[in-house]
Amino acid sequence: MTERRAILSGSVFEEQIGYARAVVDGDCVHVSGTTGFDYTAMTISDDVVEQAEQCLRNVGAALAEAGCAFADVVRVRYLLPDRADFEPCWPVLRACFGDVRPAATMMECGLADPRMKIEIEVYARRAAG
Repeated sequence: MTERRAILSGSVFEEQIGYARAVVDGDCVHVSGTTGFDYTAMTISDDVVEQAEQCLRNVGAALAEAGCAFADVVRVRYLLPDRADFEPCWPVLRACFGDVRPAATMMECGLADPRMKIEIEVYARRAAG
């Protein structure tokens, strides 16, 4: 039987909305859209680059718990309310994904909270082990 396991970050949003930070489904790892909140303190920076850095820390923690790393990411989606905020984030994003080169999409859309300036969702494949 294929393993299916939920990974929770402790975010109050997971409980309030009813979702998991990530779901491991066999060798596939689906990481939910992840924002720049520091979930332990439930704080968020006003700066989009700092939010992107926190998004990636949050995503990285979920990947690690799933037995993956950024090198295992095959798909990434960037969601931003203001497309002008995307380019300032490129150096931070390139630091995680520049050598990996996952398929990627950036979409301009509203996010759940007006303080959120970027949301990142990834899909990864765990190495056969």
